[in-house]
Amino acid sequence: MTEPRTLGELKRGGAPAGPSPKVKDEMRANLLRKLAAKEGLFPGILGYDETVVPRVVNAVLSRHNMILLGLRGQAKSRLLRSLTTLLDPKIPAIAGCEIHDDPFRPLCKRCRDLMAERGDETPIAFLTPDDRYVEKLATPDVTIADIIGDVDPIRAARGGHDLGSELTMHYGLLPRAHRGIFALNELPDLAGRIQVGLFNILQEGDVQIKGYPIRLPLDLCLVFTANPEDYTARGKIITPLKDRIGSEVRTHYPATLEQGVAITQQEAWTERGVELRIPRFVREVAEGVAFAARRDKKIDKRSGVSQRLPITVLENAVSNAERRGLLKGEAPVVPRVSDIYSAIPSLTGKFELEYEGELMGAENVAREMIREAVAETFSVYLGSADLKSVVGYFEAGGSLKLEEDASSADLLAQLKRVPGLLDHTASVAVGKSDPAPLLAAAGEFVLEGLYGQKKIGRSEDRGFVAPERRETELDLERLERLRRMKKQVN
Repeated sequence: MTEPRTLGELKRGGAPAGPSPKVKDEMRANLLRKLAAKEGLFPGILGYDETVVPRVVNAVLSRHNMILLGLRGQAKSRLLRSLTTLLDPKIPAIAGCEIHDDPFRPLCKRCRDLMAERGDETPIAFLTPDDRYVEKLATPDVTIADIIGDVDPIRAARGGHDLGSELTMHYGLLPRAHRGIFALNELPDLAGRIQVGLFNILQEGDVQIKGYPIRLPLDLCLVFTANPEDYTARGKIITPLKDRIGSEVRTHYPATLEQGVAITQQEAWTERGVELRIPRFVREVAEGVAFAARRDKKIDKRSGVSQRLPITVLENAVSNAERRGLLKGEAPVVPRVSDIYSAIPSLTGKFELEYEGELMGAENVAREMIREAVAETFSVYLGSADLKSVVGYFEAGGSLKLEEDASSADLLAQLKRVPGLLDHTASVAVGKSDPAPLLAAAGEFVLEGLYGQKKIGRSEDRGFVAPERRETELDLERLERLRRMKKQVN
């Protein structure tokens, strides 16, 4: 069945003889239907099912405008865009109208004149949810004309209209979002005098364009985002505006490592057209870096550590493994812990340092966080494993220098020198019958984990060696034995 192309066809097709429901009523009705049918809400949003999503649901059910407060990289913009899933698949509008006028309740002068002239022959178009979503990033140079509108002298000149005519109106983004959702990102960046321009639409539901004694009763759902910490001194949300926003919803970073891994797995670009296997422990180390950064005192808590950090780290680690696989002619491509160290360039720009961190340097801080993440992941998989034979090899003077771009065969040949090392790969779900790249990655993880827990050390010249701390303890034990022997002799 073809869609109606005129108002008359729309009426004959059984359309309700009256205006469409208000946007907030429409969103509420669709949300209630989804909840009753136990449908999933907000696809692609992970980790918020028990915290953020219920609050957003309450705001929609209350027909509130809302603001999402959260640090960078907490999926605020994605959550706003997913609100379009609560809009009807299609609604009618007068074709060519800048503000998507309802054919049964036109607002603009052009549409009123058109309907008076053509009646049931007025052309109709249909709007999809994406057509009804308008988003703007607030920047200091945004003007009231951008948001609300202004006089358009060029339109007046071309049409021969008086400057006071409604036909000379230039509609801003708010009117153009009529009958839809208007999203404003980073609200504090909007100048205070521009924020004042939002008072009427939030409270009274209308706007007045400069120079015209006409109030446009817009049908909108307004949503905003902001950082709760004013760490950049960019600006603030003025109090009367905050008072007019119905609901304030706080977002957060993943509460558990499992949630973080799931988000990174969803977002990271790992489909490279090559045979790729990413071990679970590598994913957990990449995610653990973000968790370590968020609690590190050397990193500014107010700026946050974006969820983009583990995503870019994993992508870069996979790229390093992909490059090595091409050079060595290996398949499958398997990233190792050493590839995460190679991903430091994708990590250092994702956090802001406190004074102590500035003294250390971003790269050194990043290395420390990777080591901490490896140690924590190692304790999960091999915390109770008996690795005395492996540690003993190094305490007896053994060393092992692993080249970053070594082939899996060369790496395995090196790892086999350490007694019992490869016997522990089963703890990370890697067996000796698995492909060499996977076995090499697991064996290297055991060594990196021991280094992360300071059970073995690492030297620039010799690679993995006995830990300096352990050597000091042995020296003290020898001195103590000598003292006891001397006492016995005396």
